Amino acid sequence: MTSENHEPPRVSSLVDLLLETETLDGFLHALAEAAMTRAPKATGCGVTLQQAGCVWTVTSAGTSAPDLDEEQYGLGDGPCLQALRTGAEVHVPDLSDEQRWGSYPAHAVAIGARSSLSFPIAAHSDTAGALNLYAPSPHGFEDVDLAPLRALAEQATGAIILAQRMHQACQFTVEVQQALRSRAVIDQATGIIMAQQRCSSSEAFAILRRAAQHRNIKLRDLCTDLITCLTGQPPPDPPGLHPARGG
Repeated sequence: MTSENHEPPRVSSLVDLLLETETLDGFLHALAEAAMTRAPKATGCGVTLQQAGCVWTVTSAGTSAPDLDEEQYGLGDGPCLQALRTGAEVHVPDLSDEQRWGSYPAHAVAIGARSSLSFPIAAHSDTAGALNLYAPSPHGFEDVDLAPLRALAEQATGAIILAQRMHQACQFTVEVQQALRSRAVIDQATGIIMAQQRCSSSEAFAILRRAAQHRNIKLRDLCTDLITCLTGQPPPDPPGLHPARGG
């Protein structure tokens, strides 16, 4: 395969693409369209992702990818799923000669696909996937420079990993704030019990814990009820925390 006609995507152009799109799906769709321009004989490009055991095409460009992707999902096998599972590129020069993947090659040929090319995305991660290109002629990718396509798959990998880390960071922040709120409420309720019972903090905490177990409710909920009953309003958030959502 020649590398004379195409340059790998520049970092600046990929950054511009990321800035111009507002969602991960939008960015992946732009990458699928970019892949089509780098494989002139392709009639379709799909981006497949797998998460929690479910596989789906998050976006596609051209016309042929959705049907071909869905056939593989239904069979549970095919070139895009092999790339996803193994983390290796899968090039099928002529589907009419292909013996792998059960009835998939015959289906692909019947609807006009003769060659395909699949690149792994985020291999061996929680959200593995593949960038899949389909062409109507055999050997449709022989003259295609693979370097730019590999770069696009790598950009998709980076975007997905970044999205996962951002989600995990947001979730961690939420969990920390919830823990701080719970601690503040329990500390307030413990102070109330200490004043009422004239006992130590450990003794007050033990009283609250026994009461929560007796009523079969969470300790924080018991403490919230106690503070609300005595003050007429729910306990405030600790200073510096974002207001709690949904009550």
